[in-house]
Amino acid sequence: QVQLAESGGGLVQPGGSLTLSCAASGSSLSNYAMSWYRRPPEKGRELVAAISKRGTATTYADTLRGRFTISRDDAQNTVYLEMKNLKPEDTDVYYCKALTLDGQAYWGQGTQVTVSS
Repeated sequence: QVQLAESGGGLVQPGGSLTLSCAASGSSLSNYAMSWYRRPPEKGRELVAAISKRGTATTYADTLRGRFTISRDDAQNTVYLEMKNLKPEDTDVYYCKALTLDGQAYWGQGTQVTVSS
């Protein structure tokens, strides 16, 4: 069973950038399709970006495409979310998710991103 730990969140000014990391342990990241969500589950998580197991396909929320980039480094067992030109409405808790082929999902605890001047 994989465990996920997000990091890299924090306070950034509008227009700034952050890169979030999601480090996996307990299992090789290469076994999973990975994705980033935001918003706590009780408020209805929103898909931010997803990347296939081999990293050959990516998906983005339409409103975020062009500002956010998802990538993976299976050798480091880490997935990244690079965020540029951040806006106050990007303020949220960001979660990573690992998904197996049979639909089993594993979530991290989340990292807070705050965009404010």
